Amino acid sequence: MSDIRSGPNWIHGLKENPILKLAEELDETLFDVPEVPPSIYDQAGNLLSKEDGRYCSGLMWEIIEEAFKYSDKESSSIPQNQSLLDFFKLRLREKEIPDALAERVLQVCRSWGDYIGGDIDRQSLKYFWLEETIDGGNVFVASTYKAILDRIVNNTLPKAKIHLSTKVTSITSHPPTGKPSATPQITITTSTNHTFSFDAVVMTAPLGYLKRNTATFHPPLPPRLLTAITNISYGALEKVYLTFPTAFWLPPKPKNQQDFEQQQQQPFFTQWLAPTYTPNHYPVECAFLSSLPAPHAQPTLLFYMHGNLAKHITTLTFPLLPFSQIYLATLSNFFRPYYSLLPNYSPSPSSKSCEPIAALATNWQNDELAGWGSYSNFQTSDVEEREGVRELDRDIEVLRVGMPEKGVWFAGEHVGPFVALGT
Repeated sequence: MSDIRSGPNWIHGLKENPILKLAEELDETLFDVPEVPPSIYDQAGNLLSKEDGRYCSGLMWEIIEEAFKYSDKESSSIPQNQSLLDFFKLRLREKEIPDALAERVLQVCRSWGDYIGGDIDRQSLKYFWLEETIDGGNVFVASTYKAILDRIVNNTLPKAKIHLSTKVTSITSHPPTGKPSATPQITITTSTNHTFSFDAVVMTAPLGYLKRNTATFHPPLPPRLLTAITNISYGALEKVYLTFPTAFWLPPKPKNQQDFEQQQQQPFFTQWLAPTYTPNHYPVECAFLSSLPAPHAQPTLLFYMHGNLAKHITTLTFPLLPFSQIYLATLSNFFRPYYSLLPNYSPSPSSKSCEPIAALATNWQNDELAGWGSYSNFQTSDVEEREGVRELDRDIEVLRVGMPEKGVWFAGEHVGPFVALGT
């Protein structure tokens, strides 16, 4: 399998983004995805015309932008239980979109769940503004994040002592003693029964892990901090790579300039809308890594998923040995009804180029140290908003402050600046 990563693929937001600056310094290959609407297959497996696909996708993004503005302006008056799906339905009625077309647009809109790791019927409209990213578009890191992570690690490893295969089981803060200027002392106990003392501790565990391990802290976390950890939701964003012998879905090599220009207009994404021809009717979205610039182009489909589909895939693969034949067969069999609709697919046994030769699926939902999931998000609730109970923007600020009086701070996506939380 070509060089791939189970972690991030994108840089979201290009204005004053420190990750972008690092990528440029390291001469990373960044792919600015052409503004070509995705190819979309309807529920019966029929490919929509380019015009219909462009209309549905364009309307989705139009309403997304409206939702960001509405949430930002009217957040204080939006009920806790109002979802992004409610907003989509409202806007489609206001735009007087015919029922059948509106239903199709709603199916396209469900792909937004691949951005937030959760279904749009649970995405809070009240706090949707927290999902807005840094301005300036998005780029796919074709050369992967490896060089970026290496640069960050190389700046810290020489001065660090890393304890591998070791979990922290207890974080105990002791009040300062002696001089008024004295700092708290923190004792860390590990799963190997070692103890360490520090002046300060930064807890970098994902939010999902924090949610299940608040008892690690002694004395117990303050009630307001516990409330913040409880209130912010944790998502289920997963992905699957399928690599083929060749990118069979690509058109033939261009023979002239017209063919070349036509090939440049190939979409980077494809969507399958709630297919009636599969048992569970899971909608799926994938990216064509064959469209990446050389030398990073590869005959690989990258599927993004969330919600019930993500749970289903992780359940299928969890008991299997990665890269085994049964692992490959399980993923191939599940996705075959989808990729078999792509151009040039042949079911013939002699056409081996149309069947995967390698597969890799993330499984964050069964990963303890990932927090049994991935991506903090902001879901609806039936809890009435009142001070100190459910104020998600304030909850983030509470986490960001941490417990300086006890020498403990938190780090991670769940404490980022508001403008970058969706980044």
